[in-house]
Amino acid sequence: MQKILKYFLIIILSVTTQHIQAQENENNQYRFTVRGSVRESDTYKPIAKVNIEVNGGAYTVTDSDGEFRIQVKKGDELVIRHKDFETVYYTITSNERIAVKVKPALQESFSIPQFKQSEQSFNALIDSAVAYQKKDAEKSIQFITEALLQSTSSKENADAYEVLADVYVHWKQYDLAVSNYRISLQNSDANEVHLKLAAAYRDNKSYQESLAQYQDLNTNSLSNWQQITLYEGLGDTYVAIKIYDKAIENYKKGLAVAQKHRINPKITDLNSKIAQTYNISGKANQAQGYFQNALSLASKENKTRSVKEKVTVADFQNTNRLYNDEIELRKEALKDIETIEKESLLDNESPLTSQKQNYKIGSAYFAKKDYDSAIPYLEKSIKEANKKEDLIVEKDARRKLSDVYYDAGDYKMALDAYKAYTEVVDELYIKKEQELSQAARFNRSITEKQNRITTLESDKKLSESLFQLTIERNKRQELIIYSLVGGVLLLLVTAYFMYKYIKQQRLANNLLALKSLRSQMNPHFIFNALNSVNSFIASNDERTANKYLSDFSQLMRAVLENSDEDFIPLEKEIELLELYTKLEHFRFSDKFDYSISVDESIAVDEYQIPPMLLQPYVENAVWHGLRYKLEKGHLDISIRKKSISEISITIADDGIGRARSKTLKTENQKKQNSKGMGNIKKRVAILNEMYKDKIDVYVDNFQNAEDVGTKVVVTLRKD
Repeated sequence: MQKILKYFLIIILSVTTQHIQAQENENNQYRFTVRGSVRESDTYKPIAKVNIEVNGGAYTVTDSDGEFRIQVKKGDELVIRHKDFETVYYTITSNERIAVKVKPALQESFSIPQFKQSEQSFNALIDSAVAYQKKDAEKSIQFITEALLQSTSSKENADAYEVLADVYVHWKQYDLAVSNYRISLQNSDANEVHLKLAAAYRDNKSYQESLAQYQDLNTNSLSNWQQITLYEGLGDTYVAIKIYDKAIENYKKGLAVAQKHRINPKITDLNSKIAQTYNISGKANQAQGYFQNALSLASKENKTRSVKEKVTVADFQNTNRLYNDEIELRKEALKDIETIEKESLLDNESPLTSQKQNYKIGSAYFAKKDYDSAIPYLEKSIKEANKKEDLIVEKDARRKLSDVYYDAGDYKMALDAYKAYTEVVDELYIKKEQELSQAARFNRSITEKQNRITTLESDKKLSESLFQLTIERNKRQELIIYSLVGGVLLLLVTAYFMYKYIKQQRLANNLLALKSLRSQMNPHFIFNALNSVNSFIASNDERTANKYLSDFSQLMRAVLENSDEDFIPLEKEIELLELYTKLEHFRFSDKFDYSISVDESIAVDEYQIPPMLLQPYVENAVWHGLRYKLEKGHLDISIRKKSISEISITIADDGIGRARSKTLKTENQKKQNSKGMGNIKKRVAILNEMYKDKIDVYVDNFQNAEDVGTKVVVTLRKD
């Protein structure tokens, strides 16, 4: 028997070597040269020195015209790389000419300023991401990226990151799923996401984190379905770490909730999981009852769920060597699978595919040593697996078929089956190598997109921080500006009130000064008048003295009546001036004559004048000019219209003039005269300040003669 086995092995090795050589020759025979070009998609400009590589094989670069040639065979994957564009992967299907059109990588940017935002709404983008979740991970992630740019709230951010994590879970990128579920929870706390995060931790083999996440949840805050999910998740995690008693305990808690609220799909699932856990923990008898429950319940649900449970129970029967029951159950499942496959295509990774069930039926017959029954099912499995390009099942079925033929004693068929098995192994090796390369590329692409999203989130947070900082800075600036404006307004208000106060004070001071000046003028006038009365009495001219005193008392009454007024009607001032001049003429009738004339066109009632303004000038003309004249002089007082709003009052005398009068005065007279004129100037200055230049006074010589005289011109403006 040993010699036969040794001989058989030598034959197998010889045939295998010949097969490998033949396969190499076959591969070389089917190799061909493919031609291609690499150009920019927009400008059609050729790109030189692009790396062209067959995955695990030949290598070349494009020439200056962007052209290349390379040896390939059907099914090879071309890898086209260059620093200016993203790597392109292309699978050879024939010897057609390949035209590769690329966009420079610089045209694509995921930075916030350059990223082209979608015009779709946030919800529409999330719906699109969900639609592509199981079909195209990269496209789904792209929609989520755009959705994050459209997001305007923490809730929307949470939804986007939850969907992104769901995508990663489907594509078995569990570490990335964990990260994104956590980001989702940072934006908005939700029990559903906590449950998903716990499951992602388990799938990522972070079992303690998974348990902690489940145990931290408050069951009172969960819905009935979520409570079941919690207990089921805890059970799954305990199964993963082989603590089967706690797994069964949590499954039963979940089952109790499901039964209480009649959530039938979960009743089926949990019966099945309790059974499987009892089975792997070595308690097959206890598992049997729960499997029967699950099988019965599943039959009342949809056909897919029923088939799934039949396959699960069949696997249980296989582990317990109940091959007859297994075979019958799998045959029943096969009939249902044929119906399911007519309605929808089952993925090769599904445990429900017909090639897998045929293989397991054949394996069960082989375990029973029923070779004749095993072979048809294994051949059928091989045929279906080949048709569906399920190399793994085809490999296992061919190997099992070789074993069946060998045990049946048909060594030639065993060798043929084994030869076919090695061919499939080689093909599967190449496919696995390409799948690993594609998986690595997929992982890199997913990682890059996640990094872009992370960068986007960081930029967004930075933008938000800068925005908040800008708002705070603007608030501070606004506060400073408002404070400054308030301060300026306060200063202006203070300045305004200070100005008003100063103006009032100045007005009060001016009024006081005017009153003081008037009080100084009245005694001076009274003193001069009394001197005149005294001179009349001294000359024994009693009648003239009485007449003078009568006129004087009339004048004094008028002066005292007007002493508190800043202005009086011009008409009153003329009356006072006539009365005063008349009194002076009584005394010095031999020295001068006088005349007072008023232009008839002047409406004297429209003009106002300070009281006793003109009297000092008349007094000066009489006492210091006409009194010292050798011959009789003349005093002329005239009021003329200067313009529509101005009149001029002229007091002119032909006396000795100011210069000669000054030489004749005593020191005391000079002092008194200077003080009187000074008071008049002060009154005029104060009145002009108070009433905006209402009065002008001009003094000059009256004539070119020996007695030059004096002319005083007072200009008075209408209010």
